[in-house]
Parts: sequence; C-alpha cells; structure tokens
Amino acid sequence: MNAVAHRQLAPTPQDAEVARRTCRTLSPFSGTGRPLKLRFKAQRTEQTIDLPAGAIDLLVQILEGMAAGKGVTLVPLDAELTTVQAAEVLNVSRPYLLKLLEQKAIPHRKVGTHRRIRMEDVMNYKNAIDREREKVLEQLTREAQAQDMGYSAR
Repeated sequence: MNAVAHRQLAPTPQDAEVARRTCRTLSPFSGTGRPLKLRFKAQRTEQTIDLPAGAIDLLVQILEGMAAGKGVTLVPLDAELTTVQAAEVLNVSRPYLLKLLEQKAIPHRKVGTHRRIRMEDVMNYKNAIDREREKVLEQLTREAQAQDMGYSAR
C-alpha cells in the first residue's frame, strides 16, 4: 500500500477562499457524532448524499488547512512509513527518530535492514507528546499566575 493516499499541494487563493466559506458552513456540524445529509448541484443534476460523522470531521480539518493556504496529505492509519517519512510527520530529524525507535518509544518493525513505522503508531506518539506538552504549559501558566508574573487568569 502506498503511504500517501492523496496529496493536495497548496491551494490557489481562490480555492483557499472557497475552503474558508465552506468550512464556516460545515464546522457547526463537526464533532456532533451525527451523520449529515448533503445536497449538491452539479451541472444539471441535483443529488443528496449521506456523510458519516467521521467524514464530516475530516472534511472540516481538510478545509481548515486549505483555508490557511496549506497543502493537505491524507495518509491511512495502517500505512507503513519509512524513517524519513515518520520524521517528517513528527517534525524531527531522522537521527532523533532513530533514537526514539531504539528506545522503543514508537513501535516499529524491520524489513531487512530498513525500519517501517505504522502511521497510527507515529500519531499515537505525537498525540501523547502533545498532551504532555499541554500539561507542562498549563503548569507553567499556573506558576506564572501564582507568582504574579503578568499572566493573569481570564
């Protein structure tokens, strides 16, 4: 299986504006856990389709990226990444990623001499690190507020 299911380069300014408007319209329906019926017109035909709740959430994330002028890449969670690809996803150097693999911080397997890392494992690691960073930032903010360092509670 290819690691990259679909890659969209940075959108044109016109596409970014369309994405921004569409995102504003669709966002209220994201995170509800409920499917959505979508009616659209194409040329001379009109159709209604059902969108699963997860697809709505994903579509909003894609539109947010496009509205911000960013390219978007969809990668299936079961895709296996090379160490270079996994390092790019985590925004770390390849040597640092190799150290994480050696420390068993991220599960991986070897294919001959090459390492393969599942996208799901990369994202699990990234989410855990992000949660830990958030906890540390919250603690630092509490300490700064307690010491009256100019960070008042809202």
